[in-house]
Amino acid sequence: MNRTTAVILSISLFIFLAISWQNIEPSTKILGKKIPFIVPKGWPKPVYDFKKNPITEEGFELGRKLFYDGRLSKDGTVPCASCHQQFCAFATYDHNLSHGINNAFTTRNSPTLFNLAWTKDFMLDGRIHQLEQQPIAPITAPNEMGENMESVIAKLKKDTSYQRMFTKAFGSATITTPRIMKALTQYMLLLVSSNSKYDKVMRGEDTFILPQKLGYEIFKNKCVSCHTEPLFTDNTYRNIGMTADKYLKDSGRMRVTGRREDSLKFRVPSLRNVAYSAPYGHDGRFFSLMNVFEHYRKKVVDDPTTESLLRHKMPLSNYEIGQLTAFLYSLSDTTFLKDTRFADPSNPNAFPSFIHLH
Repeated sequence: MNRTTAVILSISLFIFLAISWQNIEPSTKILGKKIPFIVPKGWPKPVYDFKKNPITEEGFELGRKLFYDGRLSKDGTVPCASCHQQFCAFATYDHNLSHGINNAFTTRNSPTLFNLAWTKDFMLDGRIHQLEQQPIAPITAPNEMGENMESVIAKLKKDTSYQRMFTKAFGSATITTPRIMKALTQYMLLLVSSNSKYDKVMRGEDTFILPQKLGYEIFKNKCVSCHTEPLFTDNTYRNIGMTADKYLKDSGRMRVTGRREDSLKFRVPSLRNVAYSAPYGHDGRFFSLMNVFEHYRKKVVDDPTTESLLRHKMPLSNYEIGQLTAFLYSLSDTTFLKDTRFADPSNPNAFPSFIHLH
């Protein structure tokens, strides 16, 4: 089976499961102690409808356990957390593409996971429209977790600890796809990153050092059109003038819409925690921020769908790059990256010794 066929089959299976889900269990009762979702000061209203899936302590803990459980994959070795690692803002550390089952690789760089309550569509091409349905895609993708939901449910039913946790979260030990997805969603919704130095400055609790202050002014002049504050993304899809990878042959948003004008367009990523989420780009080709800056000032390809703001590249001096880098580092939220609430429940204090959060 070639890569293209595998992806098409995976998407088809996802659509089938998503439709079947509505028929299996149209509503799921949420029990337990509710956790209030706090919107940071000055932030917009979330787009997620919490009425359909209120967050509870029991649901969150169940979702956290599922997120780190390799049994959601076919061979038991690939949990959600293998591609979304907390210490690098729930992206994949140091790899342009992530490892799936049977030594397969993903076809895109794993995006960061945080502030999802403000996101309407998911995946780098926006093909999924509900956070509750998003995990089905990697679970069933043959080059990622390679499993099916029936098998996942069968494995979880054998674990008495899951029976107890589902009972506490939903009122019975019955394990279903909607309940799994709702629990995972509750966990992901609480992945809110809003306590960087930038945030403290905006709240009047801190001040920028001079390079950060100068970098912020450059950022507002040259970057804010796409990386809108306070989320540092406008959640649009844009072609930043990257050449298409000859092996992956990824046309981006066009694969979803079928429109040529969407060719090579991908979701604008948030710049929060960018100091820890390398490599960058939809295929992970940029291994440092300097690689990204070099692309913008020298290597942007002017194609028919290239973002109009970039068609003449982006003039950036070495001085400006230095100040911009200082500002971007102020977007690092180390409180979030080290928060044990989001860590592996079997080893919440584990943290790679080679990573130094500053």
